[in-house]
Order: sequence, then C-alpha cells, then structure tokens
Amino acid sequence: MDDNKMVAGKMKKPGKRGRKPAKIDLKAKLERSRQSARECRARKKLRYQYLEELVSSKERAICALREELEMYKQWCSAMDQGKIPSEIKALLTGDEQKNPQGGSSTKPSRGSKNNNNNNNSNS
Repeated sequence: MDDNKMVAGKMKKPGKRGRKPAKIDLKAKLERSRQSARECRARKKLRYQYLEELVSSKERAICALREELEMYKQWCSAMDQGKIPSEIKALLTGDEQKNPQGGSSTKPSRGSKNNNNNNNSNS
C-alpha cells in the first residue's frame, strides 16, 4: 500500500499515465523524425538557393545603376564644359519626333525626312 497514493478518495498508482509505447512505435517515431529532418534540410537548401539568386540579381541591378550614374556624371561634366553629348542630342531629337511641339498631328515634326518628302511630292 506504500506505492499507492490516496487522491480525492481514489487510489492512484505512481508512474506515467496512458499506454506505454511499443518498440514498433519507437522505430516509427524515429523514422518520422529522420524524414522530418530530411525535409527540413531540403527546405533550408531551397531557401538559401532562393536568397543567393535574389542577392545576385540585386547585385546585377546595383552594377547597372552604377554604370548609368557614371554615364550621367560624364554627361554633366561635358555639359559643364559647354559640350552637348551626342546621346542627349539623340534623346532630344527622338522626343521631338514622338511629340510634335504644336500638338497637331498634321503638322510635320522637325528633323523628320519622311514627312518632308511626302509633303513635297504632293505639291
């Protein structure tokens, strides 16, 4: 009777509650744990691959932006010396061809040879 305890008027036996796991359950639990660890390592590997790809794409974007910034710096220094870079001239003439300044689509744009040739042939 020394092993039993009296709680709320009932006799309680010492030890763990519930059923005791069999050896098969321990093996299955161990296998589930191994499988879970394999899946965890696979997820970790994929996560690291994704992050490495993200970092490399961001580094490429940074390099492209640095090159663009350097180009703009060169343009600014050229314009400070009173020179207009040919790239800026091309951008300006390209904008004029796309957007005529008069706002009318029938008016020929400056620098467009096709419109001039068409107007001269109709006369």
